[in-house]
Amino acid sequence: MFKAPESEFLVPFDDSFRIEDVQTRHSKRANNKKRLKDAVKQFSIQQQALHASDRHAVLLVFQGMDAAGKDSTISAVTRGVNPAGIQVFSFKKPSQKELDHDFLWRTNAAMPERGRIGIFNRSHYEEVLVVRVHPEILDYQQLPESVERETIWEDRFESIRNQEQHLARNGTVILKFWLNVSKEEQKKRFLARLDNASKHWKFNPGDIKERQCWDEYMEAYDSLLKQTSREWAPWYAIPADSKPFMRATIAELIVNALESIGLKYPKPDPHDVIEFEASRAALVDPVEK
Repeated sequence: MFKAPESEFLVPFDDSFRIEDVQTRHSKRANNKKRLKDAVKQFSIQQQALHASDRHAVLLVFQGMDAAGKDSTISAVTRGVNPAGIQVFSFKKPSQKELDHDFLWRTNAAMPERGRIGIFNRSHYEEVLVVRVHPEILDYQQLPESVERETIWEDRFESIRNQEQHLARNGTVILKFWLNVSKEEQKKRFLARLDNASKHWKFNPGDIKERQCWDEYMEAYDSLLKQTSREWAPWYAIPADSKPFMRATIAELIVNALESIGLKYPKPDPHDVIEFEASRAALVDPVEK
């Protein structure tokens, strides 16, 4: 089973993580543009081998506060990678159909098949983030009366851990990235959207209301990161105040993870080799009719 690549941004598996200890900006000075370009090139090569071997799937989960850079980061790290091998899902407010199922149903339905890369822009983790910060949402989720509100978050963490372990046991490589943007940087990005008419479409006045719950969200993130970062489905707390650094770091982590599983192109069996040689002969010296 896949094991998490080591990194200074890896959320440990021993409950020692503290959200107040992690930084939103990293002091490392590097050519982030070159780092990203090199990593994306390698990612493209690995994606082809992933598709050809057809033994593993890859699930990349992106979570973060509004304006953390999820959309642009997903675009940056997949640029140059064959789009036919990638599927991106952005999970918004659940539909009535989705509410008629358990909270993991809609993401289960979107899991990548072997040979493909699935990307979740927000995910099942919204159910222990937004819903935890606004527990009144539970009133609309049509939960059975037997569900205990006092233990629901621990129960959901357990369900998520079990689901992710099941996926990992069956060949899915899971990497989860929390884009750790500061409250001050978020403010700057919101103002930039308001000041630029071409970015008005990205601004939602409701984001300001959620910003007022910043401390509650940080508490929820602290809990979920500790409860669901595991060796087979690790979380990485990525400093997100610098988008170039964040993108390069995430791309390199993806490359390192794929390298660790030893992707190889399948070898043709003897019958296929015979067929290949016959096809070669037909092309080089075709029989004229």
